[in-house]
Amino acid sequence: MTSRPRIYLAGPEVFLPDARAVGAEKCRLAAQAGLEGAFPLDAELTVEGMDPGEQARCISAANEALMRSCDALVANLTPFRGASADAGTAFEVGFMRALGRPVSGYTNVAPDYAERARIFRSRGPSAHDGDRSDVAIEDFGLAENLMLEAAIRDCGCRLVRRSVPAGAELTDLSAFADCLADVARALARR
Repeated sequence: MTSRPRIYLAGPEVFLPDARAVGAEKCRLAAQAGLEGAFPLDAELTVEGMDPGEQARCISAANEALMRSCDALVANLTPFRGASADAGTAFEVGFMRALGRPVSGYTNVAPDYAERARIFRSRGPSAHDGDRSDVAIEDFGLAENLMLEAAIRDCGCRLVRRSVPAGAELTDLSAFADCLADVARALARR
């Protein structure tokens, strides 16, 4: 019997109060699609008693090891804490592409990145943001930064866009299911 392809499930869901339940549901949907989901839940690590810097290094090393054990990645690229995807999730997309593994992604916010960036900028300067009115906004009609979307497209997948009800942006999994099908097809072509 062949083992099911293992899929790293990247996204900011790890920060949700019900992260375990969301991760379990994503793993269930992955299994339904013939894949094994690997959800990076930091709470599984023993970091008590470590200083914060050591905790961060431990979490990073564990997540990188988990990604290396996976055949592909599905990323929730829904904007998180700003106009763009979670920075850690963006790193994970790049990490897996550097390993030569297929990546797929989704966003539950339909407007283009440029539109979201302009709206974010119109709210006025943030105390810790280097954006200014004279700085260009990337505008290629893409859902996310071109590096993320190109990485996904270059491996034969797509960045799935959905518009979901307010409050469900990080938990609606309908686009996630499409991404599972994309990575299954990409893996079958290998």
